[in-house]
Amino acid sequence: MPLRIICLLLVLWINRTLLPAQVITGAERTAEYLPLLEGKCVGLLVNHSSRVGDRHLLDTLLRLGVEVQRVYAPEHGFRGTADAGDRVNDDLDDRTGIPIVSLYGKKLKPTAEDLNGIDIVVFDVQDVGARFYTYISTMYNMLEVCAGLGIPFLVLDRPNPNGHYVDGPILERRELSFVGVARLPIVHGCTVGELANLFVGEGWIEPNAPFFLSVVRCENYTHSTFYDLPVKPSPNLPNARAILLYPSLCLFEGTAVSVGRGTDYPFQRIGHPSFTLGNFVFTPRSNSAARRPLYENISCNGYDFRHLDVDSLFNVRKLDLEPLLKFYHHTPDKKHFFLKNGYFDMLAGNNELRKQIKKGETEAEIRASWREGLEKFKAIREKYLLYAE
Repeated sequence: MPLRIICLLLVLWINRTLLPAQVITGAERTAEYLPLLEGKCVGLLVNHSSRVGDRHLLDTLLRLGVEVQRVYAPEHGFRGTADAGDRVNDDLDDRTGIPIVSLYGKKLKPTAEDLNGIDIVVFDVQDVGARFYTYISTMYNMLEVCAGLGIPFLVLDRPNPNGHYVDGPILERRELSFVGVARLPIVHGCTVGELANLFVGEGWIEPNAPFFLSVVRCENYTHSTFYDLPVKPSPNLPNARAILLYPSLCLFEGTAVSVGRGTDYPFQRIGHPSFTLGNFVFTPRSNSAARRPLYENISCNGYDFRHLDVDSLFNVRKLDLEPLLKFYHHTPDKKHFFLKNGYFDMLAGNNELRKQIKKGETEAEIRASWREGLEKFKAIREKYLLYAE
């Protein structure tokens, strides 16, 4: 056998045995779900992350002859360009003329009228694994309405880039909100498909009526798989580092501290004009991802996390409370550190974390208070896992 053929076979063997197989998302497995859509009037709950290769799921399905009647858009809109918190209006898709119903505008939950004539709803949105990331809230609301109307619900699953650990306080019922629709920890460790099964299986969806829920699983994915998202999931999560830091740093959104919105590196730097420890200075400016950033045109002292290695961040596998504790104790104006609107408690899922920080409890003491709730949630989660740990 010629030497070059032997070398080629050796390379192919090495690739097959040593390199991890490429993750295939649920949306890419069209043969698995097209039979469920055949002859149906379909509604899509999708956004810019709903891709099949380099083509949007909507365009893919239309090319395959699926009758898509309506699109439902979560926060940031169908194209994913709206700023965090900006209301998104109903619209028509420029390319196809299909109506787009906003679920982050005048309403957060679809009405029966919005689903009139729809035979099945397909959910395909890239989540990042934090309870307060609102795409799962929109999925939860749509599940409830579909359950009430008896409309089948199909999830095209995607990997969770923070799906390799579970951490944080469990949300208490009094803090239920759109940034916390269910009694999950901050980092739930589930894909959207696993969460949908959990919501329905545990009776967390009202009404708790039987209806058709199906999940098209990813291939070649486990909860230990590092997954670098091919498309940024929202305007202020531009890369893997920001996504891995997000569950810890988003708590600052309920404080007077900037998370770097209005810079090129949101959720990779934090700062406050009067912080006394920081070794880094940045100035937020209005940009396409944050038109009205906190401390616009004002210098902030703080920390820059761009030097942190992505692999090292992935292997931390827990929330990091150290920056939050440091900022509270080294920002002079304690009275105004936590926003008066109660948003910090909504993000934390309780009022206990704020009280613990004010009392001066250590990270170890705070984490100990989460232990019992986390163990109970992990036992629930285990029942609905679709992928190995």
